[in-house]
Amino acid sequence: MNTLNDLIPSLYQGLNIVSRELVGFVPSVTMNSAAERAAVGQPVTIPIAGAATVDDISPAMTVPEPTGQTVDNTQIVIAKARAAEFGVIGEEQRGLNANGAGWENIQAQMFAQALRKLVNEVEADVAGTYVAGSRAYSKGATPFNNTDNLEATAQLHKILADNGSPLGEKQLVIDTTRGAQLRNLYQLTRANEAGGDDMLRRGVILDLHGFSIRESAQVKSHTAGTAAATRSTSGDLAAGATTVTIAATGSGTILAGDIVTFAGDANKYVVATALDGTTFTIAAPGLRQAVATGSQITVSAGGARMMAFDRNAIQLVTRAPALPNGTDMAQDSMMLTDPVSGLTFEVRVYYGYRKVRYEVALAWGVKNIKPEHTAILAV
Repeated sequence: MNTLNDLIPSLYQGLNIVSRELVGFVPSVTMNSAAERAAVGQPVTIPIAGAATVDDISPAMTVPEPTGQTVDNTQIVIAKARAAEFGVIGEEQRGLNANGAGWENIQAQMFAQALRKLVNEVEADVAGTYVAGSRAYSKGATPFNNTDNLEATAQLHKILADNGSPLGEKQLVIDTTRGAQLRNLYQLTRANEAGGDDMLRRGVILDLHGFSIRESAQVKSHTAGTAAATRSTSGDLAAGATTVTIAATGSGTILAGDIVTFAGDANKYVVATALDGTTFTIAAPGLRQAVATGSQITVSAGGARMMAFDRNAIQLVTRAPALPNGTDMAQDSMMLTDPVSGLTFEVRVYYGYRKVRYEVALAWGVKNIKPEHTAILAV
């Protein structure tokens, strides 16, 4: 049965509508197929090579024994299997065709809403990986303005470069407020200064300082912990340390995703695991400089958390939801790829008693596997 052949025009009409949504995170990350056979909730191990060993060269007649190296790993979990669905009965379809906008028109809009909902859910999950960033840059609510110009992208590049991140596929995803600020910069809208008229004529977000810049409607707003200014370190911390022990005095919480600074160190660090008792951790590669015992800890205010990262730092796994023995009661199905987000959905149709169910489905999981290759633009 070729049930979906008649649906293809409605499917692609809906797809064209969804393609206009602001989806910036999903096209910026790596689509990883390593976990496509994993069940929902099942972890899949991703190996991560450690640092190389360097030795002095000592000429000899025998080949030296190689030094053993530790290969670390992280895990990605397909956490969700979701379906956006709708149905119709014969009498409703007849009424729409006779006196309304027509069933095909309504059907196209329903498919558009189903696709839109799922794309936005995936986009929001990718945006939520900001909590795994390494360090942050913040210059108030207007990081792009005619005073500071492009300092934000320059500083974000510096963070990634200092952390040793690959610089060939740098991504920066911002919200529409910051997008408007970029479009208002005169040096980007004057063709003679920008090197072209993309920003002025077509509203394209340009590559700046090597970043491919996109906008997203799903940028997260972080609610910061309540730690008071009396929080301070307990014990000296060496450069590179990721575990922070605090003094028993003081009060309030320090949460994952918070941005903290230490007295005497201007760097802004992202909290990887929340304060538990007297310790919390910051993300790799850890402190940029030593911090003395008794240094005051300041938690930055909450707000929008935009992200700069190497494409391979964030891995997104997607697949069609699993079927028992490879089949179920669906009369037909097809795979449909959104050309903007790159996500591929499964569309299925089920016929019942004088009623039809249509379903658009996706299973996915996402993880930031390299915090040191991720920086936060905080406002």
